[in-house]
Amino acid sequence: MDTTTIRTATPADLAAVTALEAACFPPAEAAGEAAFRARLAAFPDSFWLLFQGQTLVAMVNGMVTQQPDLTDELYADAALHDPQGPWQMIFGVATRPDCQRQGHAATLLRRAIQDSRARGKQGLVLTCKDRLVHYYAQFGFVSEGVSVSQHGGAEWYQMRLRF
Repeated sequence: MDTTTIRTATPADLAAVTALEAACFPPAEAAGEAAFRARLAAFPDSFWLLFQGQTLVAMVNGMVTQQPDLTDELYADAALHDPQGPWQMIFGVATRPDCQRQGHAATLLRRAIQDSRARGKQGLVLTCKDRLVHYYAQFGFVSEGVSVSQHGGAEWYQMRLRF
């Protein structure tokens, strides 16, 4: 059986994270290679990756910012990352389709929460579709209603976990 490991990202993970994103999100919502290149350069420690052996199975990624809300501007501009900011934004939670419903995303979310708390953040913010509000609530995220984000042309709900 392959060993499961969790680590933060490096620029060498570019192809793997781009492929995982493309496998998990519709094209209008998925970040592309250029976006991930910029993100990996700006905030690799805000990428949590779960591997089974050498295979990337799941990831949670986002940036740290002073802004309290997750806006489309944050998705578009990695330079807005501010490591001293109080909020860890979560841009995406992705698990390979053939590995879903095995607890990988939950494991990474718990790690992101733990690391964000240890880094002195006020909490985490993410957006999700209505059907996933209950999933994130189990980790302590509270729905703040429909998000200002219109990322990918979808309706999103903003969820916040405060420490």
